[in-house]
Amino acid sequence: MSEKPQASGESTLTVVLALLVNLAIAVMKAIAGVLTGSAAILSEAAHSVADTFTEALLLTALRRSDRPADRRHPFGYGKERYFWSLLAAVSIFASGAMFAFYEGFRTVFGEPEEQTRPWVGYLVLGLAFVLESISWTQAFRQVRSEAAAHSRGFWDFLRVSDDPTVKTVFLEDSAALIGLLLAFAGLGLHQLTGSSLWDGLASLAIGVLLALVAYVLARTNRGLLIGRQADPVMVKAIWSQLGEVPEVDAVVDVLTMLIGTDRVLLCARLDFRDELTAFELENACVRISAELRTSFSDLDEIFLEPVPRSDPDLRRRVLERYGF
Repeated sequence: MSEKPQASGESTLTVVLALLVNLAIAVMKAIAGVLTGSAAILSEAAHSVADTFTEALLLTALRRSDRPADRRHPFGYGKERYFWSLLAAVSIFASGAMFAFYEGFRTVFGEPEEQTRPWVGYLVLGLAFVLESISWTQAFRQVRSEAAAHSRGFWDFLRVSDDPTVKTVFLEDSAALIGLLLAFAGLGLHQLTGSSLWDGLASLAIGVLLALVAYVLARTNRGLLIGRQADPVMVKAIWSQLGEVPEVDAVVDVLTMLIGTDRVLLCARLDFRDELTAFELENACVRISAELRTSFSDLDEIFLEPVPRSDPDLRRRVLERYGF
């Protein structure tokens, strides 16, 4: 259980570092965009502004989701992290991608624009790449360490992770590095060819990149808000452990739902041995819950429901859910 505050603290460090980096980069890019007249650099400035706003939302998510459970919210506020992270994904699209599309279409279909002081753009893009790399490295290290702790591969863990904050920072920083390369290419091709078309195309590519990242993050947080199952590896292990309990004849169903980062709600329907007395059944339930919490630290709430495996309505619902 002691790992959770540590993980939360590392997530906060990752988000704060990304916020400070993106705020500094946004100012530099905005100045460079005005001085060079580059649509791609202005799009990257909007990208950094969107990322800064995103980090502010993620800090809100971390702070509000850690509040303890109360009477109105008996399962706690863990899902607030998913809500604010969903807003962060929307902000990436609304402020970053839309502005990049606007600048791109304006440059491609508008009057040709003359490039000025391209060296300023190269300098700022280079500095921005260095700063973004610092933030990206912190996010990468956190994802890698958490993936190792869960015995998963890097990309596999990123796909199933229930912490949207570190995933958001890692993906947006990755998009930022790619966006800087696109802006550099647009600026360089504009200088070489004298045509602002390349600058506009780079801006459009940045818009597509941001829209893709926003879609991936929005889809992830949508699934978490709806109520996603816990890690299938964990569910299978819970099912196996329950099946070995001496008082249990059969495990009828195991239902799990993520109610926050590293917080899982479990409902297990068990067919207990018929000869157990009510007293023995109650003691067995208390012991089983304690054993599950010892084996799986992410379990936050545990409900054990004694049911007969022969019940036709229950059997039908299990068949409809799992198909077997």
